Amino acid sequence: MKKINKFVLEYLNNISNKILKSNLTNLELSANEILKTIKRKGSIYVCGNGGSAAIANHYVVDFLKFFREKTNLRPKIYSLSNNIETVTAVSNDINYDKVFLYQAESYCDKKDLVIIISSSGNSKNIKEVLKFAKKNKIKTIGFSGFNGGYLKKKSDISIHINANNYGISEDSHHILMHIQLQYLIESIKNSKKK
Repeated sequence: MKKINKFVLEYLNNISNKILKSNLTNLELSANEILKTIKRKGSIYVCGNGGSAAIANHYVVDFLKFFREKTNLRPKIYSLSNNIETVTAVSNDINYDKVFLYQAESYCDKKDLVIIISSSGNSKNIKEVLKFAKKNKIKTIGFSGFNGGYLKKKSDISIHINANNYGISEDSHHILMHIQLQYLIESIKNSKKK
């Protein structure tokens, strides 16, 4: 029991240190960009592969339901990772590198926001959707880990967790998603009190 307790404490300390050493200014900028997009009735599209896809899908749950319950705002938020039929059709018939790009070409326009989650920041399908967003002047928020890769360099707002561990990177991204959400809810409540 002592071994697992020690491991848990070290793991949690590692996550908290990585988050606190990330760019918290950019975290606030990203939260504000999400709020601006919601207020201007733009749509938010989130995507990622593997564990990052789960975080993308969780964004939809929390912003669509919890954020809406706690505020008077109605976000339009969608995960490009969520439609298994579309993802498998595009990857089988076209190319897996295009699974997010292909959807974004049909859905996204300038008033929207694309949130991209990738530990490596270098997955080809991540690069493709990011290039599309840049070319079409669609704002992007990138959550990256490891050295950040292409996503860290090219996102409009980059939130980078300098961790060479998928678990710590993904856990940190997930925690930061919840922090964004709850920070925005508290900010909206406080602005109403004034």
